[in-house]
Amino acid sequence: MFSYFYVINICVLIVFICLFFITRKTNKRWSKINDYLGKVTTTVDSIRYGNLSTKIEKIEHPTYQNVTDSINRMVETLNDREKMIIEYQAELMRQNKLLESVINSLSDGILIINEKFDILRATPKILKWFGIKGKDIIGKNVFEFIQPVNDENFEISSELNNIEIFIKHTPTNNFVISSQALSSLEEKKRYVLIIKDITTEKEIETLKEDFVATLTHDLKVPIVAASNMIDLFLANKFGDISEKQKFALDNMKASNKSLLDLVQILLETYKLKDQGIQLVKEKVEINPFIEEIISEMKPLASEAKLKLKFTPIQNPTTIEADPMQLRRVLKNLISNAIDHSNTKKSIDIEIGKIQNFTTISVIDYGQGIPEKEIKMIFNKYYSAAKKLRKVGTGLGLYLSQQIAVAHGGEIIATSEENVRTEFCIKIPS
Repeated sequence: MFSYFYVINICVLIVFICLFFITRKTNKRWSKINDYLGKVTTTVDSIRYGNLSTKIEKIEHPTYQNVTDSINRMVETLNDREKMIIEYQAELMRQNKLLESVINSLSDGILIINEKFDILRATPKILKWFGIKGKDIIGKNVFEFIQPVNDENFEISSELNNIEIFIKHTPTNNFVISSQALSSLEEKKRYVLIIKDITTEKEIETLKEDFVATLTHDLKVPIVAASNMIDLFLANKFGDISEKQKFALDNMKASNKSLLDLVQILLETYKLKDQGIQLVKEKVEINPFIEEIISEMKPLASEAKLKLKFTPIQNPTTIEADPMQLRRVLKNLISNAIDHSNTKKSIDIEIGKIQNFTTISVIDYGQGIPEKEIKMIFNKYYSAAKKLRKVGTGLGLYLSQQIAVAHGGEIIATSEENVRTEFCIKIPS
């Protein structure tokens, strides 16, 4: 009995001893796990606060080592990405500084405003013209500094283009403003305003126009005197003249007339700018009106061995127009057609209707006008005037267009080179 009890005690003792060693080994293992987790926590905290140089030391355990290597590789990758981001940020800063330097060096002033017209940003030129320093301009309404010169209903929009404005702090200069809407992912609207100082250009333009106007006015007097003297010679006021002398005087008279017409066009161009075209409208019956003009132009066409072919409108048509000004436009277009018809085909003059407009078309079959230049032929002093269909300075078509516009219409030109050219005058019916 005693021996049996003794054996049981020995077994219990052995069990306790085994449990002691097992517990001790387990505690050591958990201690290592806690130490490892502590290192991982420390490393993660360092990464969170931006320290990407921290790594977990190697542990001689296959399971832990795999985790350690993964975390360390992640840290290295994050470190590389951070360096790339820093480089990109530095390059972006350099580009921003370069762009800002370029913008600030422009001769034009640039503003960014919101939908309430409050200023969000401005270049140094703007600060100088507006008479305000640095960031004091931010949040100010742009209309505290500018106002339109002519348009009382002036509104800033994406379609504003070279509108003349007055800057209150710089009253002696002339400015124009343009605007462009900024495309943004935000719902709020933003606009870029570009303000340009055109004072120098205005002064040069004024000097040029005053000079030409004065010159042409002074030229007109001797030309008229010379024409009168030629008329006196042709009228035999100074004695009889021979046929050769008469031929020479007739040529001189024609040349003088062309020169006088050119001077008159120049004078009227500058008068147009100052006073606009003054129309004296009356009812004009279109068929007999054009027939009369064609009769006047037939001698010029005959000299060029050309015919003028008129197709009258079937129903009698009357328009409200200034007959003198409209006559000038038609004669100018027919004269141009005669000058540029290098074929033997006739020049067609046709009347038509387009909605509420009566149209008068002058069509020739000569050299035509290049497509890329067709839109520029009505420009004042267009540089290709002699190559295209303009008289002398190029003001003939410019004035013709202005006369048509003054009537509430326009002149439309269409052309196919070496085939056909049409100038269509649209006058409200």
